[in-house]
Amino acid sequence: MKRHRTSGGRGALSALVALATAGGLLLTGCAGGPGGSSDSRGGAKNGGLPAPAPGQGQGRGQDSDTARGKADGAPSADHLSTFALDVDTASYGYARRTLADGRWPDPSTVRPEEFVNSFRQDYRRPDGNDFSVTVDGARTGGSDWSLVRVGLATRDAESAGERPPAALTFVIDISGSMDEPGRLDLARKSLGTMTDQLRDDDSVAIVTFSEEAETVLPMTRLGGHRGKVHDAIDTLEAEASTNLGAGVETGYDTAVEGLRKGATNRVVLISDALANTGDTDPDSILERISKARREHGITLFGVGVGSDYGDALMERLADRGDGHTVYVSDTEDAREVFRDELPRNIEVTARDAKAQVAFDPHTVAEFRLVGYDDREVADDDFRDDRVDGGEVGPGHTVTALYAVRTRHDASGHLATATVRWLDPGTRDPHEASGGLETKALKDSVWTASDRFQVTAVAAYFADALRDSAGSGRTLPGDPGLAALKRHATDLADATGDREVSELAASIGEASRSRG
Repeated sequence: MKRHRTSGGRGALSALVALATAGGLLLTGCAGGPGGSSDSRGGAKNGGLPAPAPGQGQGRGQDSDTARGKADGAPSADHLSTFALDVDTASYGYARRTLADGRWPDPSTVRPEEFVNSFRQDYRRPDGNDFSVTVDGARTGGSDWSLVRVGLATRDAESAGERPPAALTFVIDISGSMDEPGRLDLARKSLGTMTDQLRDDDSVAIVTFSEEAETVLPMTRLGGHRGKVHDAIDTLEAEASTNLGAGVETGYDTAVEGLRKGATNRVVLISDALANTGDTDPDSILERISKARREHGITLFGVGVGSDYGDALMERLADRGDGHTVYVSDTEDAREVFRDELPRNIEVTARDAKAQVAFDPHTVAEFRLVGYDDREVADDDFRDDRVDGGEVGPGHTVTALYAVRTRHDASGHLATATVRWLDPGTRDPHEASGGLETKALKDSVWTASDRFQVTAVAAYFADALRDSAGSGRTLPGDPGLAALKRHATDLADATGDREVSELAASIGEASRSRG
């Protein structure tokens, strides 16, 4: 039994549904949904389209000011934009929670790509372990500006009986506040439900951390041992202060000791990430677990909880730990995800995945990538497989939105998007591409497909939250919060999507807060 002890206290932790959601979203594709038709042509592997050429320019296709959402940011001189794929959604979830509490989110916690990636998309699903690439767009109605959506999708998730086995190490933050009703008691129930739903050939380990980190349950195969797992769950009790660094390190040690070949090995960190005891630096914490990450391919999945949440720390841990994050704010949502989607999508189908978009200089005057500020990759590194990318599993979609100003009256090829990834087992590289012509641009954002409009609403909303001072927004065609609320309400009715209804409600809360 491994223990790491330090002294110190910590603020309240709200983890009402952390374990349920951790299991559910860990095993499901973020923002995944059924495939659908696209308004533009999608590309299969190579697709007959010209792929972006390595070595053309540097950076992401815009300068840092533009990337950060500043209205006066100048476009890049080159016509390439390169970034690592990201399926995080924590920023959107935390913003919703903050607005529901009557507060305006800190602009530094608003990451537009995580808003956009929080919703189902209409992209075609590929066969096998490829990506499909969909590129479409619509004009915003002024000064030759358009919104261009680059959509990447993996295959649908397999049923629970067809997926590889899972070896999941849950690293659970337990503090004194977890003793309050509806927190640790519900966490125990959620873990119990997970234990009953997973397959006999799946394995589970449990690590807790407060003042010290402790392996409560080593990696245990569920077949014939569910009673033992239930007994371990029942021993979970709230304690005192928190040492997040020790929890992560012990969690990875436990995962390595229980490593299973041919299985998906993951560490799931459930915390408010308000670390103030022991090692609190994310780079230092990651360095301590670097061998486990690099040699064994153990990924980190972060589940953020609590009204007071260390967003920056959790995001950095997940991004540098070859994983992703989600924020838990709604009990009903978490239970639905846990109950309905837990058995699916355990595996990783793409490692170190990157995207590069090449805009045609004959038709495009300037462009701006919305978000992905912390995921930029140098253009020359797109095909350098030593450079870290993102990890993506089946059932995922990844969306990147661009503001693009076309040259007046220009026509022809507008852009080619290429995704490159490594096979998780062989590390062989693969690519797929898709393109867009100017004639395929819809006349208006608000007459494009419903899912395109949802993407636009989410991006405009993130832009508004970032612009807390009211100094002007990045995205052209911004309709304002009141009109955005009406668009979201109409889209919720058209799609029947509860998540879009919640988006409309959050926009309404922001509008009332802004006054």
